[in-house]
Amino acid sequence: MEEHEVYSVIGNEGFERLVAAFYRQVPGDDLLGPMYPAQDLHGAEQRLRDFLIYRFGGPPLYIEQRGHPRLRMRHAPFPIGERARDRWVQLMNRALDEALLPDEAQRLLREFFAAMATFLINRTED
Repeated sequence: MEEHEVYSVIGNEGFERLVAAFYRQVPGDDLLGPMYPAQDLHGAEQRLRDFLIYRFGGPPLYIEQRGHPRLRMRHAPFPIGERARDRWVQLMNRALDEALLPDEAQRLLREFFAAMATFLINRTED
């Protein structure tokens, strides 16, 4: 399976399950929870879901509404160090386990999330 084929395998429903499982964990997380404004949690969930759908071969709703992802710029205000990166990946891996997606789709998504989370590190830690 190629990355652009993931959407055709899991569809909107698969991405909805995955992103919902991730965001259920965020508010109670001591490290990531404070980075997500409570009043925009639903918006953050929608933006991630739309981005992932677009990125993995689905409709370009994210691009139509928000333009180019510019992920580093959009994440610059948030203090993303190695600990935050690792926690984000940990929560996303739990969400992947919960979402029960096909093995090959899970593998591709895990690889993408780990690499992208590392790319978004913007702070060094003491």
